[in-house]
Amino acid sequence: MALQDLILIEKLCIQYKIELSFFDALDKIGLIKIEIYEHNKFIQQDKIRDLEKIIRIHNELNVNIEGIDVVFNLLKNEKALREEIKTLKNRLGLYENI
Repeated sequence: MALQDLILIEKLCIQYKIELSFFDALDKIGLIKIEIYEHNKFIQQDKIRDLEKIIRIHNELNVNIEGIDVVFNLLKNEKALREEIKTLKNRLGLYENI
């Protein structure tokens, strides 16, 4: 991953008014991946959307980090189930047209 595709976590702390320890906790349980270059911590730019969801869930709903992990796992499972339903409907449609 190129350095221009990364965002410095210190800037995100200032922008979102979040402590650095929050990012460390998210990294520890696997919700984000912190990359370290030259003693600076970065996050991939394409993960900002998920990070914003995490921050909103944490701030607006007052959900702790473990609860956020549960929510994201449920959302991932829901997406997989929706894709499976779509695939099954497509397969069923093939048999109905015979």
